[in-house]
Amino acid sequence: MAKTVIVDAEEGTRAPFLRGILTRSLQEAGLGFDAAYALASRVRQELASLPEVSTTDLRERVARHLRQGGEAHALQRYQSPAAMAPQMLVRGTTGLAVPFSRSRYRRGLENCGVAPDQAASMTRRVAQYLVQRGGPEVSASTLGRMTYNWLRQDLGQEAARRYLVWVDHLHSGRPLLLFVGGTAGVGKSTIATELATRLEIVRTQSTDMLREVMRVMLPQRLLPTLHASSFEAWRALPLAPGPTPDRETLLAEGYRSQADAVALSCEAVVRRALKERVSLILEGVHVYPELVDRATSGADALVVSAVVAVLKPEELRARFRGRGGRVPQRRSERYLASFEAIWGLQDYLLSEADRHGMTIVVNDDKDRAVREVLNRVIETLAAEFKGTPRQVFGHPQDDRWAKRRAG
Repeated sequence: MAKTVIVDAEEGTRAPFLRGILTRSLQEAGLGFDAAYALASRVRQELASLPEVSTTDLRERVARHLRQGGEAHALQRYQSPAAMAPQMLVRGTTGLAVPFSRSRYRRGLENCGVAPDQAASMTRRVAQYLVQRGGPEVSASTLGRMTYNWLRQDLGQEAARRYLVWVDHLHSGRPLLLFVGGTAGVGKSTIATELATRLEIVRTQSTDMLREVMRVMLPQRLLPTLHASSFEAWRALPLAPGPTPDRETLLAEGYRSQADAVALSCEAVVRRALKERVSLILEGVHVYPELVDRATSGADALVVSAVVAVLKPEELRARFRGRGGRVPQRRSERYLASFEAIWGLQDYLLSEADRHGMTIVVNDDKDRAVREVLNRVIETLAAEFKGTPRQVFGHPQDDRWAKRRAG
């Protein structure tokens, strides 16, 4: 389908209509992401049959939708972008300046374990202070030092220290390697996606996708366990002489046969991330302790691993039923028919995680599960942190950007 072209007569430019760009503009006008995305989708549908539209026409269409939706405040900001409050710039130690983002600042506090309501309150306080202090920019070190001091005053030394160790990690440039395992249906993909958003990690990898690639490369006759589900791989094991092992042993051996094969691709993905020094989230049923140890041995990175679990059988069954209703192609009926095998595989994964000291996260509430993983990240950092606020933020007199403004 051909894209609608947006024509700006004043600028003499022609550019394709992009829903993402309009969504971002509506967010800047004050709409939440879901509302902005929905409105931008409606506008795109309206323009589907038009080869081109003027910028004036586009803005009028958007304004009409905002009026119909009762978004008077957003409408005013959208129609008068120049009237929006000027953005404060935050300048880092390298000299690069970026606009201060309330949502990003609040998310950073929540990543350090600050409760959402307290993080929102702190964000409002900081934003108000930045407006009142005047000037077009503030240094990142000044903002960080101020946040640390206010956290210590309002929430105590422990909250301030957690923020300190997180900022120190961000300054270090060390990649974060986050491994999220668990059996089918426990929500590991959802949690991994939320963690990627919270931590601003752009590189994520599903072990299921790696398995699919390997299935194309390796035919079933060469590696039969690879071509089965993780909880049914035991059926493809070659028959060995002697007594038949019990069901639990067969389930574990089948899983390990498949997981060991997929581990080759997983290790390659991790090595690439380490080489490029970028953070990575690797999630999937094939994440197990030996893989984490092998893939990260000797790595200069922050390594955190967790296994996600649902501990009530009926809750896991309900998740499969809900998944079938929303996404029929996931074949929830097959998962329900193989429930005992899936449950048995979870028992094995949890036993291995407990034996090797991996964090076990019970996913009876998504937000709480995400916070548990984030807490584990901060705790891992705090265990090795021996710095001071001055080492992390510098001394106010050492702020060369502040000196430049004063001079």
